[in-house]
Amino acid sequence: MKYRTLLFIPGNNPGMLTSLEVLGADGYIIDLEDAVSLDNKDAARDLVRSFLKNKKGDQDIFVRINAPDTEFFEDDVKAMLDLDINGFVLPKATISFVKELDAFLEGTDKKYYSIIETAISLETCFEIAKEAKHMRGFLLGGEDMTLDLGVKRTKESKEIEYARQKVIAAAKAKGIEAIDTPWTDTDDTDGLRKDALYAKALGMTGKALISPRHVDIVNEVFSPSKEDIEHAFRVFEALKTAKKEGKGAFSLDGKMVDKPVILRARDNLVASGNFKEEYNELI
Repeated sequence: MKYRTLLFIPGNNPGMLTSLEVLGADGYIIDLEDAVSLDNKDAARDLVRSFLKNKKGDQDIFVRINAPDTEFFEDDVKAMLDLDINGFVLPKATISFVKELDAFLEGTDKKYYSIIETAISLETCFEIAKEAKHMRGFLLGGEDMTLDLGVKRTKESKEIEYARQKVIAAAKAKGIEAIDTPWTDTDDTDGLRKDALYAKALGMTGKALISPRHVDIVNEVFSPSKEDIEHAFRVFEALKTAKKEGKGAFSLDGKMVDKPVILRARDNLVASGNFKEEYNELI
């Protein structure tokens, strides 16, 4: 599945860990990096391992590990490899970092997201995607990115426009997910909706979150609307009629329907759970 929402959970917060099954996100990122102080890394790792070994439910879970250039990386990965998780989130991704993580994942079904949050990772993101063997997508880290660029982070997000577009282009070129940076103002839900709508319009496939309060809004934004679903059904009904009549091209509502329109309709039906197997024969 493609994740609409990936909610960060601090790895040193037992209360939030035990609340995963009721928070409603598509997936969860348990954080052993930024959320955990240096003197608490080992304790947090042990807490997360214990939680994962005994957790209830079938939530999709990734663990944000510490970067390969830290003393915690290898212990983080090894502590989680035998557990029932979907994979990892790799901070400050570089070509060498993804190769190091890939080496640990050989022979496993674990995948990972690479966080693009530095100037060098941004300018090499397509090369990172080409070299990575087990990566399922990018996650843009807007806060660290702007810090590295030496610019102010704003709600308008003009300062990460280029970063968003470059990450999206690299992800689309490799057929992987592009997860947008979190909205950090937990109270400004109107701003969150506007930001999520814009990220979706650019081509982001989902959004990372730092607050459970943001889950429902972002899930809604990244889900096909009722109008999208109804239009998609009409596209396939018109396509079915065109096939029966032997037409190679057809129009709907006065507009020509071409392959991209059909594929977009398919994606909307798949995302909404309404795709019918019979439609595969029409495409």
